[in-house]
Parts: sequence; structure tokens; C-alpha cells
Amino acid sequence: MTDPKTDDSDAVIALDEDTMQVLAAHRVRQRAERQTADAVWPTTGLMFTEQDGQPLHPAKVTERFKELVVQAGLPPIRLHDLRHGAATLALATGVEMKVVQAMLRHSSITITSDTYTSVLPQVAREAADATARMVPRRVASCRVDDRLTLGLPSGRMRPLWTVRVN
Repeated sequence: MTDPKTDDSDAVIALDEDTMQVLAAHRVRQRAERQTADAVWPTTGLMFTEQDGQPLHPAKVTERFKELVVQAGLPPIRLHDLRHGAATLALATGVEMKVVQAMLRHSSITITSDTYTSVLPQVAREAADATARMVPRRVASCRVDDRLTLGLPSGRMRPLWTVRVN
């Protein structure tokens, strides 16, 4: 096992309850494999290992991921793209950019925002729609001649717009 790329990469992460249950079940299976292993099981502290406890080879993990993508009928996706997908989904659900920065362990929020703002047209569209919903569309009761006005420094009033109700 190698050390993380940076000191900040070694951190506790938050996981949802479903993922925690899947990982707990995996740990139970792994302990059973350890007990039935013929060879001495190495103490690596790794959550995912070969059936004999040895670390998984990255190329083998990548190949297995490709197989699973094909079996699931998904479009081609790289394993590393899951990281980007998680960040994009988090932002799309309204998670703040600062939280996503911490989740990805980016050293700067600029890196996160530069990388992910351009891939979120749906989020931008939703923000525009939410903002537009805040603008009143209809005045319930007003007379034909009512005007909304804008105060000018000279003390005069100038019409901002005219509201006409038919």
C-alpha cells in the first residue's frame, strides 16, 4: 500500500447509509474469506483485496470496471470519471461548491469551480428558473391606471413600468 498523494488526502469521508450497509456486508464476507484462506492473510488495512488478502492491482480493477459497465449496458465511462460524476451530481443536487471542494480534496475552491461550473448547464438553468419564480407574474388587484414608479434623485418620479389588468 502506498501513501496518499498529499497529507490532506488521508481523511475521513462521509458516506450515505446505504453505502455503509453495503460496505459492512462486504467486510463480513472479507472476514470469512480471511478465516478460510490457506495462506497467511496479510494485514494491509485495505477494504478491497484479492481473495487471499493481497492488494488489488489497479489494472485489474480497471478491467473489471469496464466489464461491469458493459454488462450494465452503460455508455463507455472511465473509472476515474466516477469521481467527476459524484462531484457533478452533488452540485446538481445543491451541495455547495465549498463542500464539493472538501469532498474532492482540492487545494483551492478555484480548481473545483473551474472544473465543474462549465459542466452544469442544468444547474444554471435551474438557478435561472428559481430566480424567475421569485418575480411576481400577476398583480391580484390593481386599477388600470396604477403605475409602479422609480424615485429619481431630483425628487421627480418616473414610471418604471405600467401594470394593465384586463
